[in-house]
Amino acid sequence: MQKAILKVNGMTCPSCLTTIQTALTKQNGVGEVNVLFNAGKVKAAFDENATDAQTLANIVSELGYSVEKVTVKEQK
Repeated sequence: MQKAILKVNGMTCPSCLTTIQTALTKQNGVGEVNVLFNAGKVKAAFDENATDAQTLANIVSELGYSVEKVTVKEQK
């Protein structure tokens, strides 16, 4: 498992949190998703054999949010 950390712009209300979290959890291979509204970050654990960080960033972008930065870390 790996963890993607996305720096996201455009989250204006708490419903944005729910929208992003719901969309990412529907993606095959995605485990836990945490949306940090105030920090403008999305953290998602994913199975690198099923999906990748860029796909997750694309999902968030397709929802109308701007993904500024994508960081991938090994899940411990």
